[in-house]
Amino acid sequence: MRLTVSAFVTLAGLGCAATLVSTTALSQSSANPPVRYAMDAATMSGMGAMASGGGFGAMMGMMRGRPPEAVRTLLLQHGASTTAPKPQADHFMPQGAGLGTSLRLLPPAKAEYEGTPSFERPSGRLLLYWGCGARAPKGQPVVIDFAKLAAGEMPPGLFTSGVNLPEDWTMTISGSKTYTSWPHGKDNKSVPANGSLLGAHRIAANYSKEINFTLGEDFMPPLQARTSDVAGGASNLAWTGLDKATGYYAWAMGAKGMGRGGTPTEMVWWASSKQQAFGGPLWDWISPAGVRKLIAAGTVMPPEQRDCTIPAEVMQASGEAMMVNLQAYGPQVDFAYPARPADARKPWNPEWIARVRFRSSTMLLPGMEGMAGSMGGTDTAAEGSGEPPKPAKKKCKGLKGIAERAAGLCE
Repeated sequence: MRLTVSAFVTLAGLGCAATLVSTTALSQSSANPPVRYAMDAATMSGMGAMASGGGFGAMMGMMRGRPPEAVRTLLLQHGASTTAPKPQADHFMPQGAGLGTSLRLLPPAKAEYEGTPSFERPSGRLLLYWGCGARAPKGQPVVIDFAKLAAGEMPPGLFTSGVNLPEDWTMTISGSKTYTSWPHGKDNKSVPANGSLLGAHRIAANYSKEINFTLGEDFMPPLQARTSDVAGGASNLAWTGLDKATGYYAWAMGAKGMGRGGTPTEMVWWASSKQQAFGGPLWDWISPAGVRKLIAAGTVMPPEQRDCTIPAEVMQASGEAMMVNLQAYGPQVDFAYPARPADARKPWNPEWIARVRFRSSTMLLPGMEGMAGSMGGTDTAAEGSGEPPKPAKKKCKGLKGIAERAAGLCE
């Protein structure tokens, strides 16, 4: 059995399209809006680290008994209402970042944002569950025809939290006359494992004024999580808290059954929120103020929470194919020139605004967190020991089979 890529593309696309984040944060009286700069710094651990940059090296490390090392990523975005014949910007980083003198931001290639991706329309059912607890509450799951969801027929309230976050703003290509970003097709270098963002930052572009700020926040530590079985078939997701986390949000996706072409006939989507709220900005970046509102609404778990039980019905419906994700929203640092007046009644027309956001996330397969401890060196240790041959390996199945195959536990 394999999880159809088109099914996840559909879910991700619909989730990101349904936004609870306002695209504007400032009400300006000036003719031209301020230049905007956004810097997003993420730390990814677990299976997510392997998928997000660890690659073959992380896979080999797992086979030698080492869990994937955490991966750090950066997304830089610059937008302005002015233009230039060949727009470009340079972000001059602190030396400790280990990324060279500067990172060059360029406009996206047309292929990066134009055209409609083609994929096979998924079929089958989508089962929606939400909330922490050993048993799913009455009225769950909400069952959706996957073909209708792929066609854009979403049930009411699927991607909303009921909370408006006007203080958040997003960087978009369509929202700027000139937009540049990094990484891109000409430069996608990796952030070193020990790279630091602490220190002075300068952004110089040939289509806008220069931006300068000094950063006192750095990448968040890796998020460590694991699952354990609970009587009755549920699974308890527990994690080590991060000091600067502002809140946590967990979700899981799974599938079982097999239809034509090996695609699943039934998919499961669970979220830790107390109400029916999935994906969209909850997968993205949210300001500390926005997180506080979502905690009050029961959509996001508070920073002191350290576990959440995935209901037994979710585990049963997912079979062996389940991926669990946990996100820790982190701090945000805002800069502007000139600075916002202390008196909110006074007009404020900044030339530029800049925002740096942090988060840490992890991905795991239930029951496979200790896999690294059983990997690596087993065959070597057995050589010449006179031990009987090991039994034939089982067949790899489902998502868990991906990790088991990497560990040499199945074939």
